[in-house]
Amino acid sequence: MKILGIDAGNTMIKAVLFDLSGTILAVAEHSGETLQPQEGYAERSIAAIRHGTEQAIRHCLLQAGTDAQDIIAVGAAGHGNGLYTLDRALQPQLGIQSIDRRADDIVAALEQAEKQHAIYTLSRQTPWAASTPVLLSWVKQHQPQIWQQIGAVLSAKDVIVHFLSDALSSDYSDAAGAGLIDYRVRDYSSELLALYDIEEAAAWLPPLRESSAVSGYVTALAAARTGLPAGIPVVAGLFDVVASAAGSGVVSCGDASIVAGTWSINQVVVDKPDYLRPVSMSSMIERDRFMAIEASATSAANLNWFLREFDDRRGGKGAVQSSECVAQIRQDPHLPFYHPYLYSGRKPEPARAGFYGLGGWHTRADMLFALFEGVTFAHRAHIDRLHAAGLPFTRATLSGGAARSVIWPQMFADVLNIPVRVAECTETGALGAALCAGVGVGVWRDLTDAVQHAVRLQPEERQPRPEWVSFHDARYHQFKKLELAMRDIWRETR
Repeated sequence: MKILGIDAGNTMIKAVLFDLSGTILAVAEHSGETLQPQEGYAERSIAAIRHGTEQAIRHCLLQAGTDAQDIIAVGAAGHGNGLYTLDRALQPQLGIQSIDRRADDIVAALEQAEKQHAIYTLSRQTPWAASTPVLLSWVKQHQPQIWQQIGAVLSAKDVIVHFLSDALSSDYSDAAGAGLIDYRVRDYSSELLALYDIEEAAAWLPPLRESSAVSGYVTALAAARTGLPAGIPVVAGLFDVVASAAGSGVVSCGDASIVAGTWSINQVVVDKPDYLRPVSMSSMIERDRFMAIEASATSAANLNWFLREFDDRRGGKGAVQSSECVAQIRQDPHLPFYHPYLYSGRKPEPARAGFYGLGGWHTRADMLFALFEGVTFAHRAHIDRLHAAGLPFTRATLSGGAARSVIWPQMFADVLNIPVRVAECTETGALGAALCAGVGVGVWRDLTDAVQHAVRLQPEERQPRPEWVSFHDARYHQFKKLELAMRDIWRETR
């Protein structure tokens, strides 16, 4: 028996076939193009997601070379927030990614109207530019012709579930992470939608299901396009950051997960969403646990940009060789700094990326060190906020692209001054989705049971090295001072 997990990020759609021990049997990916029709926009069409899903699944099954009839279920995870809509005929209409900035004016208006506290009280999320209800408000104000034709509001993974099964659904983890759940009732609420002035959207929000609940079954058309067996169950799926946590074994209260991909995700499992101070967002894991999340688009995507623009190496070799270069750097107080704010959509202040303190003697390796360190510093800033919210933790599990580096996991241990573990599986988002699918068809009782049977950690736990802890700590405080000094400039060039 096998399970297919699909992971749809902002840049890539992956299809991964697993056996019931969590071992990867085959993996295929399809790159998606982010369209930027004007400054601040980041779009990807629903048609592109469907095509990417079809290609990834088909190539995964071809690579596996085994009988697809052995697949017993499909689960999908996808990036949270953003906005994907179908029109009244349930045809693709609009696709906006979670790194979009077009709705800054809506956030400013909500701040001016002093609605943020009321919104946070209900949804445990402060409004930000690419959150789903903020984007809906933007569409209502700026594109009324589209607004009047909306028939369904989906998240990225809901698009995949609909493509495979024709089912319209969402799950609690994604809807909560998108700021659409009223925590008092664990459901949508007209009161919450009214704060965004989008009450009409209640008719377009899909039915909510538990992540492991079966939403539908692979249709004959989807089977013909993908190679999957028709009729196998497709579960509701989950928010990709929660999927990555589950796929790296983080499902119990007090466990911490760091996901270093496009977004800097820093999260802790809790038994209730009550904090000493607000956090970026909250999500849900099954019925009795929640995820406190601090996040921004400030993580390993910065390396992808650097390699794309300044490196002619392809096929992943650039990332591997960059890690090896950084591993050779020795402590030097004159190393440059890097602010990783290429796509930052969650910082309360405007921000831009930049290298600082460069001299003619600095090398490409020095710049890469600054980039690796700057990304890790951005994670630390979020983790400091989690600690301030009364959510301390003494170890964490790292996943995402950075987890595959020969140096980044150790750098995380040194910068955060805690032991860092890495999941053995390199596709934790897809594995988390597959675990949900397995629970949905009765292979495991729940996610905790699934993790015990199908998640393994690398035997080596990275321990903080005292000499590097001190070095990075001093540079972190300089990094923050530099950030403070740049804020007026960033405001002027926003």
